[in-house]
Amino acid sequence: MPVSGEAAEAAHQGAAQQRTAPREAVRQQTVPRDAAVLHSLDGGVSWITLNRPEVMNAVTPDQRERIIALLAEASADPAVRAVVLTATGRGFCAGADLRSARAPDRERVPGDVARTIRLGAQRLIAAVLDCEKPVIAAVNGTAAGIGAHLAFACDLVLAADTAKFVEVFVRRGLVPDGGGAYLLPRLVGPQRAKELMFFGDALGAADAELLGLVNRTVPGGELAALAEEWAGRLAAGPTRALALTKQLVNASLDDDRAAAFAAEAAAQEINMTTRDANEGVASFVERRPPEYRGH
Repeated sequence: MPVSGEAAEAAHQGAAQQRTAPREAVRQQTVPRDAAVLHSLDGGVSWITLNRPEVMNAVTPDQRERIIALLAEASADPAVRAVVLTATGRGFCAGADLRSARAPDRERVPGDVARTIRLGAQRLIAAVLDCEKPVIAAVNGTAAGIGAHLAFACDLVLAADTAKFVEVFVRRGLVPDGGGAYLLPRLVGPQRAKELMFFGDALGAADAELLGLVNRTVPGGELAALAEEWAGRLAAGPTRALALTKQLVNASLDDDRAAAFAAEAAAQEINMTTRDANEGVASFVERRPPEYRGH
């Protein structure tokens, strides 16, 4: 059977990883615990957890649509002020689950693959980049193909020291998709991006941190706690200011100086209408800690 563009996210089996998913027992789940995507809201943090550990969280179309929907809900819900994306078991996401792909009902024609990528992997990555709340990836294990790009699209990346990142596409004779050729050069520069994509070697968490792909690497048993700490700090922050900052930074490498400066001024104009901006200034003048409410 012809292999679609999303086949590049095929599973890469890494070394066994310690389970480091968030402590779901202390949060009220909004979906059954055996669901493919777990979700809970705790202290202003939306926890989105891939939950198919038996296949190292290779993502299905249904999971993809659920993640996209939860990120859209996070943007629209004032009660959500930060997002953590993580997984159960020893893998973060081993790519696309090709076994869940439906057999085509007709012969493939030009345009089918491009449409599949545009409506599938690219929509998932765009949902992370466009989420109006800061998104933390807590990478507990192997992240391969679209799984690696899912992590790289997040605003902050935390990783267990046993995690691995793999640009697996070249191993299948395929072009990287899911935004990889957009994300990686912006994170590590074109030469490093080509090295990772041309060879498809597994990149350990410590090396990924040195390259700037990961913010912090910690022992597996400490990952969940660090994710909670960082998410809690973000959830206590000025939510609209963080959203505008995210937009400015994400657009900065695509804009010229004039456009970037104009966007910065417009963002500050918008932000100064928020309650949190006024609270931040007032707390400084009054020499007290600010109390941000997210609006």
